[in-house]
Amino acid sequence: MKNTLFIWIIKLVAVIILLQTLYFKFTAAPESVYIFSTLGIEPFGRIGSGIVELIASILILIPRTTLLGAVLGFATMLGAIFSHIFVLGIEIQNDGGTLFVLAVITLLCCLILIFNQKDKVPNLLRLEF
Repeated sequence: MKNTLFIWIIKLVAVIILLQTLYFKFTAAPESVYIFSTLGIEPFGRIGSGIVELIASILILIPRTTLLGAVLGFATMLGAIFSHIFVLGIEIQNDGGTLFVLAVITLLCCLILIFNQKDKVPNLLRLEF
């Protein structure tokens, strides 16, 4: 799993998905407002999750902090997936399940990055990079 090109592709897929949703969250797009209103956490949940996703994206791109960013991205996407499964439904406003699928893809990318850097997990727990 140390293939550098493969890992950079995985990083870029996760980061592109995370970053492309920020526009909708930060501009209060109707779809985002609907999602977070349904969850009962509009606007703070929408803006807060956008900030967390932005931080995760930056951390994923920096080799020294990739593991931390991947853990943050994984946790965020796990929350999104659980929200889809238990509250929102897979399909939101006739999107064909696109947001759910993007969350799953991002979760899997972050999981691959975590697995790839599993030797750094003890250092993460000690907050050493």
